[in-house]
Amino acid sequence: MIMEIPSSSNANCFDYLQSHHVSSSTSTSCFDLALDFLAERRVFKDVEKRVRLMKTCFLYVKKCRRRRNHEALLEHDREDRCNIMSENLRRSIICFRIQDVAIRMIQELQPIYFEFISTDYLLDFDIVERTATRSKEKMKMLLETDLKKSCAAIFIDYYSPEDPRLVMDLIMCLIENLNCVLRAGELRDTLRNRLKLLRNLICFVTMQGLECSQLTDLLTYTVVAAGSLISICLSDYDDEQAVNRMESEIYQLIHEKINLHDLQVRETFVHALTASKKQPRSSYDLALQKNDDPVVGQFIGSLCYYLIDLLGSYASFQVPVKDQILKLHEGLRYLDILLKQEEKLGDEIKDLIRVAVSDVGILTFSLSVNEIKEGLPEETDLGVFHLHKVLKYMVAEVAQNYPLKSPYSSFNYPRPNELGCMDSFLENLKELARCDEADDSIGFQHHRIQVIQNDLVFLRSFLENIKEQCYQNGKLQAFWSHVMEAAYKAELLIDLALVGDKCEDSLDAVSRDINLLKIEALEIHNGQTQRVNKTSLHIPSQLAAAMHDEDLVGLDDEVETITHRLTRGSKQLDVVPIVGMPGLGKTTLAHKVYNAPSVRSHFHVHGWCRVSQTCSKHSLLVQLLCSVDSRSPDEYLKEDENNLANKLRQVLLRSRYLLFLDDLWDVEAWNLLEKSLPNDANGSRILFTSRYQNLSLHFKPNSEPHHLRHLTDEESWTLLQRKLFGMEDCPPALSEVGSQISKLCQGLPLAVVLIAGILATTAQDSWEEVAKSLSSMVLEDEYCMKALELSYSHLPDYLKPCLLYFAAFQEDEVINVRRLLRLWISERFVQQTEGKSLKEAAYDYLTTLINRSLVMAVRQRNVGGAKYCLLHDLVHEFCVKKAKEESFLYAIHSWNPLCLTGPSNPHRVCVSNARELKIWELTLIFPNLRSLILFGQDDFKHEEEDLGILLPKLLRVLDIRNLDFRYSFPMEVVLLVHLRYLALKRIPYIPSAIANLSRLETLIVEDPFGTELPSTIWNIKTLSHLRVLNYDEAWPMGFIFPLGNLEGSPDLDHLDTLHLAIDPSPQSLQKILRKLPSLRRLKCMERWNSSREATRNCNEILEFDGLSQLESLHLFRFHGCGFKFPLNLKKLVLSHNRQPWSEISTIGKLPNLEVLKLLEDCFVGEEWVMKEGEFLKLRVLKLSELEFRNWTAFSDNFSRLEKLVLHSCEELEKVPSCLGECETLEMIEVKECPESVVDSVKQIQQEQIDMGNEVLKIEIDEYDTSISSEE
Repeated sequence: MIMEIPSSSNANCFDYLQSHHVSSSTSTSCFDLALDFLAERRVFKDVEKRVRLMKTCFLYVKKCRRRRNHEALLEHDREDRCNIMSENLRRSIICFRIQDVAIRMIQELQPIYFEFISTDYLLDFDIVERTATRSKEKMKMLLETDLKKSCAAIFIDYYSPEDPRLVMDLIMCLIENLNCVLRAGELRDTLRNRLKLLRNLICFVTMQGLECSQLTDLLTYTVVAAGSLISICLSDYDDEQAVNRMESEIYQLIHEKINLHDLQVRETFVHALTASKKQPRSSYDLALQKNDDPVVGQFIGSLCYYLIDLLGSYASFQVPVKDQILKLHEGLRYLDILLKQEEKLGDEIKDLIRVAVSDVGILTFSLSVNEIKEGLPEETDLGVFHLHKVLKYMVAEVAQNYPLKSPYSSFNYPRPNELGCMDSFLENLKELARCDEADDSIGFQHHRIQVIQNDLVFLRSFLENIKEQCYQNGKLQAFWSHVMEAAYKAELLIDLALVGDKCEDSLDAVSRDINLLKIEALEIHNGQTQRVNKTSLHIPSQLAAAMHDEDLVGLDDEVETITHRLTRGSKQLDVVPIVGMPGLGKTTLAHKVYNAPSVRSHFHVHGWCRVSQTCSKHSLLVQLLCSVDSRSPDEYLKEDENNLANKLRQVLLRSRYLLFLDDLWDVEAWNLLEKSLPNDANGSRILFTSRYQNLSLHFKPNSEPHHLRHLTDEESWTLLQRKLFGMEDCPPALSEVGSQISKLCQGLPLAVVLIAGILATTAQDSWEEVAKSLSSMVLEDEYCMKALELSYSHLPDYLKPCLLYFAAFQEDEVINVRRLLRLWISERFVQQTEGKSLKEAAYDYLTTLINRSLVMAVRQRNVGGAKYCLLHDLVHEFCVKKAKEESFLYAIHSWNPLCLTGPSNPHRVCVSNARELKIWELTLIFPNLRSLILFGQDDFKHEEEDLGILLPKLLRVLDIRNLDFRYSFPMEVVLLVHLRYLALKRIPYIPSAIANLSRLETLIVEDPFGTELPSTIWNIKTLSHLRVLNYDEAWPMGFIFPLGNLEGSPDLDHLDTLHLAIDPSPQSLQKILRKLPSLRRLKCMERWNSSREATRNCNEILEFDGLSQLESLHLFRFHGCGFKFPLNLKKLVLSHNRQPWSEISTIGKLPNLEVLKLLEDCFVGEEWVMKEGEFLKLRVLKLSELEFRNWTAFSDNFSRLEKLVLHSCEELEKVPSCLGECETLEMIEVKECPESVVDSVKQIQQEQIDMGNEVLKIEIDEYDTSISSEE
């Protein structure tokens, strides 16, 4: 029961209240104590919500009383002694009763809870729940009887017109409690933003010195809205139906009483802003002195929200109207940016900002829905024009002290794969040309695009024809640069037009430039410009002075392996390739073997040559002949190639010969020499070194390249000591830092040798400084730079941006391959290849980079291909430096906007571990960014929540998972119409306006608070990848698709990868899957619904067999459900499905299944009996946390098994003995399994050894923890 208030007399009642200090300054302590207790006990979550609401009501009534004149309040109280119906006394009684309920609640709950935990949770939980329910009922009675019915009236009666801060406090209390009352979602976010706008508007006009008497309408409107909201929130919401009812009422409230687009509401706002604008400066200064909050910035943030909300609410805008709204939004962004430079602003600029913000507010709230649909009035157009004139003046003034940039300043374009970038632009132009509404969508006439497109198509063809000549013709190089710059400018202007910028004049100028370049190209062609002999790019290679004269440290095992391959084996002519990245010591090792006495004595004839990228057949033959017979090159230089080829063949004929071809770049050199190399079946060999791992396959398909390994840390340290101290010992004082430096070389001999040269001329007390900047110091060496430049220049143009993109990642970062490929695709680096998807083509690109020894694969997927990759530090440093030189990508590791040394207007910026970064500064300094990626171990500092994140508007790739958006979705994102790749963290919901991103391909959400997709998601036809990343493997999350009006929604034909959460109903699943015909990878989990547990039908069959392209399927938490799988499935993961083992035969019959992972509780029962003819193609089997005891199998079940993983199978007695007959088995991993399982695995290993299989490895209780599973 609620404590009874004494009512024998009013005086007694008043005295009782006085004695309990209801109006004391500490009277909220009971709430604070209760909330502290409840926050740590999640079983009382519903109780906590009601306590928060009671505290809000109590604080408001208490503050109302406190802020009245103290003497008047006492007089009221004395009068109230004689008036039983006194409103003042009644309010006081309400305050007391609120407090009393809170105090009694904590008194009842605390002992019960502590008894609950003191008995190790053995106390019947129903007792705890019943006690909590009693407390909730008491609060419900109080809230619904004394508060809800008169809530709005209480607030209107008690708010103080003399002090608007009271109203602002009330709004803040409501905002703070919304998280407890409403579920995360668009409704909560909309309500929060509208309440913030009301508060920020009151703050702004008050700050400008507006008298309270002029705020009556605004304050009254705000208080009525707040009272109505609290009245709704005080409802009972113990069950799902009640919550839905409350949210429905709030939705209605937003559209009726908090409808900011209503005419009367907007007139109230405009009136307040107009009046505040007229206040004298002295009032403004005085208000500023009293208020330290970022009031103006918060109001700007609310205005930005209002405009975005306006754009998202009405789809039928005319283009000019949309452009003007975007201009207002852009103006607000720059006003906020200027405001952040307060220390650089003079009084005149501050006054202009104050007036400009008021003007934008008046313009914004003057927009009516009818005007938006029919076109803006002339005065609005003039207002926007005037605003931009003021902005230009302010930007120019502030730019004297801060690096503000125009979108067109210091124009730089990225140079890697220029023709490929032009092809991508031309494809975009074709897309625009195909659009029937091109005029309306970009704001200028269709024929302009067509003219630019036609001229660029001609110039693209011309550039292709002169590409080789450009290397030796300065005029053609200059012409090439002019064409590319004009093309990039045209692309920039068209992209800016798509986001609302007016740039007709600029585009006309660029169009004229392109046309003049076309005329110039015709003149070059018609004038029959002197052609130069075609030759590929050649960087003179002085690398012959390499390391082959040096002593070889370590690698004795490598020498033995190569020697064995040269001197033993087949009698047929064979090739022995040594492959690896630049600087690994391939040439040194080959020379060591080539000159070894055992090798020299084995062969009758020895010869070698250095192969360059452009080496001719004549040069190769001369080098080989000179090395074979020791004659002078002069004797051969005048002979033709045929004579030389015959002479070489005669020398080698019927002799066992060894030829060493150093630094082979492609198959062309082999083709030039092949006819001169006789095969007399006498054991002749060709030894060659190359950076390309699979080059030998082109001329001997069965040849196995020898991958030269990196030095160990010990070998690196030994080599460094030998270079620095010869045969002497390293001084003890330098041993630790020297060893550290050698480790930083990461096993690359070239790096060790080069750093030794640096250390030899460095004071010993400065070695620590060398260690800090080792990669950049080594890269400054001409030899090292040329070695890497050579590999880069020899790449096909389309691969150069792919390699340089690794600069976006951090040094030593193990990179998730799928993430990398999605980024490449979103950046438009990958061209469509006939018969292959973009993802498959992108993987081919990566494979080529791996085969060229520029990228290292560090872990393979179970179903084909690399899972993670890595760059050596030197290659990474080269990519960072080259990407910066080419204006391709700028990697920032520490943030100081006044000391940036990168390109003045880069296309891509990646920031790592720069916690002081503010994204608005990036937008200011790099207005034309196309890609923004944030990296780092810690989250970046977030700007004020009200201010948004002020993103560059031309972004195509945005990965800001280091910013936490748990309270609000960053709505500026929905204005990024060019966006293709979006990755966010902890967002509370996904708004319906996401459909504005019509080009979006990839959406990744990490650790989200809400994953429900809006119905508009079906309109983003380009979507190919929808993933939710969370790191609780036992409780994965997925997107929740809307089920309403599916028949009228378009299919997502390009969706390839999806994380999906559903209610386990066959009908719901089929409705969704029918609209996703191209799925190849699906992770599907049951959407949590506690009410479903009691009514679940265990006979439900979930059908996935309609997904004809599905290759990988993960299923989680579908308790007792059956499944139908597609026949082409290659990978299957099951967890928490609790099926009987008898059902696994359905899986065993899948004809293409290669990987099977059975995780916790996926099957129940003590015995798994595999049937003959099942799992015939299975290569990988993982069993984790399964409670079965016996496992029976036949040998054909494992006919192709390569890897078996057993984790935490604590009841299992042993593995099937027939595994010992499996000839393909390579790895068995065992962790936390009984000793009997370990013994049976060891027995299988012994059987494999007896069969001659020494490849099988066994790992017991060992894990590779070096690679994170980020994606």
